[in-house]
Amino acid sequence: MVNPETDETVPYSDTQRAYRTDEGSLVVLDNAELEALEPEQSRDIEVISFLPPEEIDHRWYSRPYYLGPDGAEEEYFALIEALEHSGREGLARWVMRKKAYIGALRLHEGYPMLMSLRHDEEVVSLDTLNPPGGARLDHKELDMAQQLIGMLEAPFEPEQYHDEYRERVMSLIEAKQRGESVKVTPIRRPEPSDDVTSALEASLKGGRKRA
Repeated sequence: MVNPETDETVPYSDTQRAYRTDEGSLVVLDNAELEALEPEQSRDIEVISFLPPEEIDHRWYSRPYYLGPDGAEEEYFALIEALEHSGREGLARWVMRKKAYIGALRLHEGYPMLMSLRHDEEVVSLDTLNPPGGARLDHKELDMAQQLIGMLEAPFEPEQYHDEYRERVMSLIEAKQRGESVKVTPIRRPEPSDDVTSALEASLKGGRKRA
């Protein structure tokens, strides 16, 4: 961190956290005050209620965690069997790394899994969105769009999808590690088109080539 007035480096020990209000003022908070507000550490997972699996909208899903027995095998397998017979999932809360979570307790192929959920203020309300405008598709455009959907219909196979950026970075690192001179060529992305018919025709042509 650098002092913008002197360009001098500011030691971390001299920094303080602050919250900027809507009026523009800063409310300074010290570490002791923030630590006093942290949830109490616990290894417990508390089930609040049980509900149908379709009750929670996918927009609230955040990150999955698999659960192990933690030394209580009988209770662990009793929970699995009870969830299987009930057809329900639990709404649970827990504390992890000084942060409180709420999540869905469910089975995935026989394994208990906690799916952490986003909080209400983290999910965009549909009431705040404006539906897209524009002219309706004509019959030709609609027919091409339906052809494209049919051509690209396929099962989801997650093993086919990778972090391509990370793979390119690792290839660059390995090449430089070998002492090679590397020339990086930026990926060219197609320009967006306002012509719906031309865009659909190009997509159909590309889909046929891949097929």
